[in-house]
Amino acid sequence: MNNDLTAVKGIKIGHADDQDSGTGCTVILAEGNFTIGAEVRGGAPGSREIALTDSRAAVDQANAVFLSGGSAYGLDAAGGVMKYLREKNRGFKTGGGVVPIVPAAVIYDLEYKSNNYPDQKLAYQACTKASNSAQTAQSIGAAAGATCGKLMGMDKATKTVLGHAAHKSGDLIVSALAVVNAFGDIKDPDSGEIIAGAKNKAGDFINTEQTIINQPEINLGFLRENTTLVVVATNALLNKSEANRVSMMAHSGLSRTIYPVHTLLDGDSIFTLASNKIKADINQVGILAAEVIKRAVINSAG
Repeated sequence: MNNDLTAVKGIKIGHADDQDSGTGCTVILAEGNFTIGAEVRGGAPGSREIALTDSRAAVDQANAVFLSGGSAYGLDAAGGVMKYLREKNRGFKTGGGVVPIVPAAVIYDLEYKSNNYPDQKLAYQACTKASNSAQTAQSIGAAAGATCGKLMGMDKATKTVLGHAAHKSGDLIVSALAVVNAFGDIKDPDSGEIIAGAKNKAGDFINTEQTIINQPEINLGFLRENTTLVVVATNALLNKSEANRVSMMAHSGLSRTIYPVHTLLDGDSIFTLASNKIKADINQVGILAAEVIKRAVINSAG
């Protein structure tokens, strides 16, 4: 079994990026009847079609999830995924043809190497590259410009990579992909040690959370925008309300590894895709989602 989202049958992942510009995008294609859910906990999200994941909305399935750099500019790139899926005749069927359902979210990477951002052509390219091949932790796709620990500025932050993890319990599979572009530091939950984060001039980790706690009258402002994006995939049978609950429970995986998390400087968002193949206890699915996210975030520290 692959140790990533492709452990779930029907999931394909594609990446495209501009390494010189330090930005890129990742598409997760869901081939089949995948239920979609989501939960946004960060105070500065950038997203598209997120309203469709609400349990009260009519559409309950998604054809893809799109993750991109470029802040709000990157949201327009999702049109490239729409174009690709329309050509494949995949989407919500209407009298005017199919309408692909593609929830999307972005990270802020405009200060990493450049202020360039992915466009629809790059997103389309990511779709053409999508496969169910095993994924590795690399600085590619939506993570091409991802960093963490930005309290002291971009030049004192740590580069992160695309993180992956999967777990199989009996027939149940739960997996995660993480783009960690966090304001805070990544800590190993077993040792409590910082493994990626903000550094001082000597190159040592400064402990962002403790620095904020101990500094009177600190004013963080809104200068260093960040976001951690996660996609969870499972073969469990879930309706949209249950997929939303799994997304909610899954945020515990971020709380175990990123310090601080869910701030007004972050746009932390988790999507859940369920292929509806086996019956499973929703509590077990949510607990496993938090666990694989924890592993994926640690994996993203490189």
